[in-house]
Amino acid sequence: MFVGVTCLALAAASVASEALPQVQTRTGVVQGATDAAAKVDAYKGIPYAKPPVGDLRWRPPVPAAAWQGVRETRKFGHSCLQPPYPPNSVYFGDIASPSEDCLTLNVWAPSGARKLPVSRGISSAALAGARGLPVMVWIHGGALLRGGGSEPLYDGVKLAQQGIVVVSINYRLGLLGFFAHPALSAESEQHISGNYGLLDQIEALRWVRDNIAEFGGDPAQVTIAGESAGGLSVIALLASPLARDLFSKAIVQSAYMQTNRALRDDALGLRSAEAEGAALAKAAGVSTAAELRAADPVKLFMAGLASKWGPEPVIDGVVLKRQLFETFAHGEQAKVPVIAGFNEGEIRSLLYFMPGDIPANQAAYEADVRRRFGAEAAAFLAVYPGANPREDVMASIRDGACDWTAQSLVRLQAEAGQPSYLYYFRHSTPAQRERDLAAFHASELPYIFGQVGEKAALGPNWPRPPLTSAESQLSDAMLSYWASFVRNGVPQAANMPAWPRYTADGRGYLDIDERPTAGRDLHPGAFAFADKLISTRRQQGRGWRLDIGFSAFSVDDHAAGRQPATP
Repeated sequence: MFVGVTCLALAAASVASEALPQVQTRTGVVQGATDAAAKVDAYKGIPYAKPPVGDLRWRPPVPAAAWQGVRETRKFGHSCLQPPYPPNSVYFGDIASPSEDCLTLNVWAPSGARKLPVSRGISSAALAGARGLPVMVWIHGGALLRGGGSEPLYDGVKLAQQGIVVVSINYRLGLLGFFAHPALSAESEQHISGNYGLLDQIEALRWVRDNIAEFGGDPAQVTIAGESAGGLSVIALLASPLARDLFSKAIVQSAYMQTNRALRDDALGLRSAEAEGAALAKAAGVSTAAELRAADPVKLFMAGLASKWGPEPVIDGVVLKRQLFETFAHGEQAKVPVIAGFNEGEIRSLLYFMPGDIPANQAAYEADVRRRFGAEAAAFLAVYPGANPREDVMASIRDGACDWTAQSLVRLQAEAGQPSYLYYFRHSTPAQRERDLAAFHASELPYIFGQVGEKAALGPNWPRPPLTSAESQLSDAMLSYWASFVRNGVPQAANMPAWPRYTADGRGYLDIDERPTAGRDLHPGAFAFADKLISTRRQQGRGWRLDIGFSAFSVDDHAAGRQPATP
């Protein structure tokens, strides 16, 4: 009796284990979990590189070591080491416990898409139709300082239900991901440092190339996608020769393309990345590579705060050959189809971009603009007249950063002969408007990942999109547009307007409000002003950071009797 029960229990356990999806990767077998209702398999916390700890801190990623047996991948790995968001931030929320041991990725695939041994009774002919699904690799945002592929918002189930394989990745952040220092450059074979986070992203794409077919994906049809710092990362990958041929399409959401520090040379009004790193290390009382690796990351982080160090891509001549925009202007970027766009209320949740003293009324605003812009004040006021000074200041900063970046990308990719698509996300909910967060930075993400309603996996401070017919239809449309682009390079959605390609003549775009509509020539005056400003600065050998929009010129120029350079 007891023997029979034991045998039955063992048999049941064997069947349950057999039911869990397994995939043979190049480093070993991973076992995930199946969402039976959604018909999606998920594999979480797969290592794509060795833990970048000890002697591997501030070195390029090393491919993950092989393992024996079956590796359980039903839980997310650690997020990369990072400071938490303030508790009152709209972006505050749960994230996997941070650690330096964080170079993992996650895969969501339609159930049955993975390759299975024919010995299990499934014919090769039956498997053929389930292979070769297009792949979307998601790169999270967070200012290169925060975030992770495990954030609940980035759950890949709804996108995978569109018939694609979804991958989300972690990459080193902050000081551990973008710190340059002469001692670290000296020990490098290529005499470079910084950009470790970008190298992590490239290594993750190599893992996708080498392994994704086993999950049912097509390594020749990989779309890289990201928002905010993730969008910046996508731009950097488009520019990097090291990432060439690792992807076939790109999606850039709410990105910014400022000038970045060169590794060794002071340029464009910026101190070199190595000099910045050396100053930080000195403040922390360390100087050699060995001392840096032995140092407490928290101590280094505090020194970074004191020296106002911030993570950014480094122009090192290897990972990034030249400034990002210059790469595109010279036609040296990856020639692939792109989607790029931004949100109407980008700055509403990023108020630290705003100047400290906004004029109180239109008269004061006009006077301030005339002091700042000199001969170009009339051109600026024609676009941003200042009837509501705060709104126009926010719009001008948005346009100088995200609008200019998105329109420049689609314009330059279109000039390179690539299908290019521009969007402008204007939709907001009553909850957002009540908190002055209409169409705020990242507010398009719940719709793309199908996170609508009270059960949406959003942080406690995020104003949730309600579960209404209109909100669900918008989410369904955006899921379809994005997944269609991943599948075939053309964003389409059933019973929704055709998304016009961006061309030099038509300058088409998709205006996304409660229901998407096709438009043309988005913000012509704003884009022309920003483009002229940046073009002139390029000609003058000057860079740009946050000195765009209303902040393009400092009132210090006027106070010192200097005439600001005109755009």
